[in-house]
Amino acid sequence: MKLELNTYLQKKNKYDGMLTIYGRKPVLEALQDPSISVAKIHLAHSNKPATILSNIEKLAISQNVELNWIDKRVLSRISRNSKQDQGIAADLALANYFTLDDFFNQYLGTSNDRFLILDSVTNPQNVGMIIRSAAAAGITAVVIPKQGTAELGPLVIKASAGAIFKCPIIRCESLIEALSTLSDHKISLATLNARSNIHGNTKEIAYREIRENCRQATAFVLGNETDGISDAAQRKADFSVYIPMKNGVESLNVAITAALIAFA
Repeated sequence: MKLELNTYLQKKNKYDGMLTIYGRKPVLEALQDPSISVAKIHLAHSNKPATILSNIEKLAISQNVELNWIDKRVLSRISRNSKQDQGIAADLALANYFTLDDFFNQYLGTSNDRFLILDSVTNPQNVGMIIRSAAAAGITAVVIPKQGTAELGPLVIKASAGAIFKCPIIRCESLIEALSTLSDHKISLATLNARSNIHGNTKEIAYREIRENCRQATAFVLGNETDGISDAAQRKADFSVYIPMKNGVESLNVAITAALIAFA
C-alpha cells in the first residue's frame, strides 16, 4: 500500500496544475461540467454498488478519464478527508494553477498587475468568492498559501461558481514565502485594514485612491476573518489600504473587501 501511494504521489507531483476533490456528488458534477478537465478518478475497492457511482463510471469512460481502483486507506491519503470522501476522489487539471516558481519563471510583469494574497483565510466560501471576484475583475493571480488557508476543495469550487477554473491561482507553502517572492519581483505589498490609523508607521490610502496611487504592480493582502492581517504581513507591507465606513460598522466580510479591491 505504501509503495502504491508513493508511486501515485511521485506522478502527481509532476503536475502542479492538479486540484484534488472528493465526494460522489462533487466528482459527478465535475464530470458533467464541460469547462472542467478531469484527469483521473480514484475509487476505493470497498465501495458498494450505487447508482451515482455507476453514473460516474459511465461518464468517465465516455470521456476517456482514467479510473484508478485502490485500497480505501490509500484513497484517504489522497483525499486527505477519509470521513467525507465517500470512497472517491478526482484529480482536476487546471490550466491556470501554478507554483510560485512556475508562475514567476514566465512572469513578464507590468505596472498594471494586481495580485490578491490570502493571509489565513479559513472559510472555504470566502476563498471561493474571493476567487470569483478576482476572475471577474481580471486580477493577475490569487496567491493562496497552503499553511493556514482553507483547502481548495469542493466547497471552494462551488463558492467560486466555476471561476477557479478561469482565474490564475498561485499555490505556495507559506505566507512568508509568498510575500518574499513577490517583493523580490518588485511587486509592492499592501495590507487591507478595516479603518485608517491602525498602523501609524505605514503609509495609508483609501481604497478609492488605489488607481491613482498604485503606479506599479501591487499585491493586496487579505487577512483572517477574525484576526485580520498577520504581523508578518504588516511588517512586510509597503503601505496599507483602508475602506472608510459609516454608522459604526467596524469591518466587512473579507470576500466583500476583496471584491472592492479587485474592482478599484
